[in-house]
Amino acid sequence: MTKLTIEMVSDLVCPWCWLGLRRIREAINLVPEVDVELLFRPFELDPSIPEGGVNYRDYMAKKFGPETEDSRWASMRQALIEYGEAEGIPYHFNDVKHRPNSFNAHRLVRWAQGQGKGAEAKEALFSAYFEHARDIGQDEVLADIGEEIGLEREIIEKLLASDADVEETKKEEELFREMGIGGVPTYIAMRRVAVQGAESAEKLAKFIRATAAQMPQERGYG
Repeated sequence: MTKLTIEMVSDLVCPWCWLGLRRIREAINLVPEVDVELLFRPFELDPSIPEGGVNYRDYMAKKFGPETEDSRWASMRQALIEYGEAEGIPYHFNDVKHRPNSFNAHRLVRWAQGQGKGAEAKEALFSAYFEHARDIGQDEVLADIGEEIGLEREIIEKLLASDADVEETKKEEELFREMGIGGVPTYIAMRRVAVQGAESAEKLAKFIRATAAQMPQERGYG
């Protein structure tokens, strides 16, 4: 069986990335002949967001223009809701009041991934933000989420209060920006082939098969 490592570069405040997570996981299930290792890498769509976050509606209005029925953001939001329904994702955009800085949430994913719980952390964080409107920029909320997925709360609290993996996470982000990634989700197979956007599971399955066929003897990238 061919082993393939796919790195999903995404942000935890990106609604398309939750959709992309569901679709890449479904795509992997569609290609049982390929042993796919899915790893999660950090990317901040807006690193300038202050540590305490900002008002969500004001931020989106500044980015996409006033929120009217025919605005760009309204159209995108409706499309996401419809796509989400097909994937079992409950986007509750009207409940979201805060746009957090996502850096520490990426640190939590890093720690969870080290315990084999990367996908669980991603799902829990996306759900916390887009479904339950929780502020995933707050350490207490992140500790709660870590505990919910089976991590040791006391350890997570101590790590968040320290500089643990701050430089490593920043370096990872910088690496992917240097690779030319400007939008997420982006999937990178074996650090050689990439596809960007929340493509359908069927298209992502084709990407997996095509990449695996090009390097049947290659080993996964850890």
